[in-house]
Amino acid sequence: MTMTTTSDHVLIFDTTLRDGEQSPGATMTHDEKLEIAEMLDDMGVDIIEAGFPIASEGDFAAVREIAKRSKQSVICGLSRANFKDIDRCAEAVRHAAKPRIHTFIGTSPLHRDIPNLTKDAMADLIHETVTHARNLTDDVQWSAMDATRTEHDYLCRVIEIAIKAGATTINIPDTVGYTAPRESADLIHMLIEKVPGADEVTFATHCHNDLGMATANSLAAVEAGARQIECTINGLGERAGNTALEEVVMALKVRHDIMPWNTRVDTKKIMNISRRVAQVSGFAVQYNKAIVGKNAFAHESGIHQDGMLKNAETFEIMRPEDVGLSETSLVLGKHSGRAALRDRLNQLGFDVGDNQLKDVFVRFKELADRKKEVFDDDLIALMRDGTDAANDRIQVKFLRVICGTEAPQSADLTLEVDGVDHQKTATGDGPVDATFNAIQQLFPHDARLQLYQVHAVTEGTDAQATVSVRMEENGKIVTGQSSDTDTVVASAKAYVNALNNLLVRREKTKPESV
Repeated sequence: MTMTTTSDHVLIFDTTLRDGEQSPGATMTHDEKLEIAEMLDDMGVDIIEAGFPIASEGDFAAVREIAKRSKQSVICGLSRANFKDIDRCAEAVRHAAKPRIHTFIGTSPLHRDIPNLTKDAMADLIHETVTHARNLTDDVQWSAMDATRTEHDYLCRVIEIAIKAGATTINIPDTVGYTAPRESADLIHMLIEKVPGADEVTFATHCHNDLGMATANSLAAVEAGARQIECTINGLGERAGNTALEEVVMALKVRHDIMPWNTRVDTKKIMNISRRVAQVSGFAVQYNKAIVGKNAFAHESGIHQDGMLKNAETFEIMRPEDVGLSETSLVLGKHSGRAALRDRLNQLGFDVGDNQLKDVFVRFKELADRKKEVFDDDLIALMRDGTDAANDRIQVKFLRVICGTEAPQSADLTLEVDGVDHQKTATGDGPVDATFNAIQQLFPHDARLQLYQVHAVTEGTDAQATVSVRMEENGKIVTGQSSDTDTVVASAKAYVNALNNLLVRREKTKPESV
């Protein structure tokens, strides 16, 4: 089943689960991928690139399960230009109501040199592989990787071949973020004008942000005739990332006067999925990030505040609620009840059942005893930190640290490992280092700490700290995260969370016994 689009509609192709996950350290678990895919489907994304099925058994399983569960979105898998990749991709997406195979090859001189293919040999390979993909599904996307650095005559030639072989979408990637808006528009315009059959397919744009122009380049391509934008939540992706979904969608909505194209995305669901992707990937959103950054709707300047009080439109071009930010000033505390908590969580996008509410309410009361006021961001952190720890092999049971300018920094830690308590006192360069050293001694491992980040959830000295930890072992990268009003406790739990995730990864990659 091929995608059709009207001239005023732009298809949103989200590749958070494929290109976004390729960002070093952004690996998601199987369940997290399914959750993000469901959120993307629910918010109205047209096409979800669910993964690269040939890459691993885990990727294949995730794409297949996402395909089975999809409701509205086209489910797409990526494949290189060979029959084995394409067959594996077809198998992964075949259960989707609307499956798509996305096959690609690098067409620029630099990429042709890697497999040592002549122009003619590559053209033949494109014809064979796209034809094979089209025999397996009616919806085939073909990408000329590094298109923006490919000779124009050759690019026209291979696109024509792909169209004749049955491709229904032609993607023009700016793979290394090299192009600029005017050049992006000119390229799309030239291809639509010159390539036979271009009027029968959808042209797509896939931009990277190496020079900070991904959003501008994508919108310029749309102005020139592209009708599919490839993007990710929060701009997640390799190097400087991909075009950010929230930026292009809101740009089209806010500036509809000069960009008269529509999307099907429910923008009120942007903030919730942005927060979730940040949490599962371990990549925090910068405070001044457009649309979803913490400061995107904050005003501190006296002139700005005065203007906002008189008329919000003086300094806001969109309303916070347009992207899912609540305007409520309701603050919860230790006297708040279950009904108030459930209502607030629902407003924040969390649909909690009775059993989950019971667990969350206990942890909410514990937090409220330590904090005078519990804000929205506290509740979000509480929900994100509410994973079921019952099945974790390692848990933090007790932690006491000694720190200061003169005393030796030390950590007295008790971990429960496989149901048995183990205690250790260790020293280090500060309380966090001492705590991590104690964990290392109680549960020896070779994983290397790649990232340690602390973010204050709210303002004030009683604010919760959200700690993110990224670890690597034999090429496997895992993340851990936890929140607590005690930064050292949050650090210990985040480190242990990463270790538990590492143990899960080890189990999944164990060779099967024969």
